[in-house]
Amino acid sequence: MAIILGIDPGSRITGYGVIRQQGSKFHYLGSGCIRTLGSKSESQVPLAERLRIIHDGVRELIQQFQPTAFVIEQVFYARSGDASLKLGQARGAAIVAAACAGLEVHEYLPRAVKLAVVGTGAADKAQVQHMVAKLLELPANPQADAADALAVALCHGHTAQSLLAMAGAVKGRRGGRWR
Repeated sequence: MAIILGIDPGSRITGYGVIRQQGSKFHYLGSGCIRTLGSKSESQVPLAERLRIIHDGVRELIQQFQPTAFVIEQVFYARSGDASLKLGQARGAAIVAAACAGLEVHEYLPRAVKLAVVGTGAADKAQVQHMVAKLLELPANPQADAADALAVALCHGHTAQSLLAMAGAVKGRRGGRWR
């Protein structure tokens, strides 16, 4: 059994999703968003404060859910260089929280996540939300950032399961023949 904490990083909204994997079955444990601005504008909350909020929020999630795996989306080119840098810093704040808790960090490209969950790397947010709800048997689509975080967690679960299956197939091979 694995408990997987998925993170969809953002300097304003960081999505999180937590699932439990038992073999090939996935169970929803929780999801939501860490909001760094509250009712204030981006210019009213310094970036350093937003990064602290992300770090502390992820640390609290780790304490609450006790995950065995931490997964996060890799950086992709955002609207501008400045947005990419802020996204990278938000990722860093979340990764540091995981590293401080002794968790190994796994990273997946957004395209790989969409491919694993929807079946196409070019899926849009609505498709990801729909498939996450179906795969986890949720009564409604989760909020977009939370759905992305759950999708990252599902991607890791599927990848880990595939790697274990392949390792078992390789182990079972002796002398060029399958046992």
